[in-house]
Amino acid sequence: QVQLVESGGGMVQAGDSLRLSCQASGFTFHTYAMGWFRRAPGKKHEVVAAISRNSGNIAYADSVKGRFTISRDNRRNTVYLQMNNLKPEDTAVYYCAHDEWSSAFFNPQYEYTNWGQGTQVNVSS
Repeated sequence: QVQLVESGGGMVQAGDSLRLSCQASGFTFHTYAMGWFRRAPGKKHEVVAAISRNSGNIAYADSVKGRFTISRDNRRNTVYLQMNNLKPEDTAVYYCAHDEWSSAFFNPQYEYTNWGQGTQVNVSS
């Protein structure tokens, strides 16, 4: 049974940094790509970043390029999202997801059925 547990969110001010973690279980972590998504109130899930199984391919949404960094530790079954220079528009619940291919996360029709509880990020101006 797939389980994804996100943590590391909080309330910060614009310009601050946070590091999110996602602990995965229930699947062979190192054989899957991982992605970070976020969902703001009243909006759909939005892909933020994705990383391939061996970290060879990494991609970001334009809105976070240069500010966010995704990484993974296959020994710890964990994917991370370092968020720097946070902006109020980054306020959302952040989730991780797994898929065979990292490019899949950027498909506008992408659907995922194993969302965890997410971690709330609030950025004040």
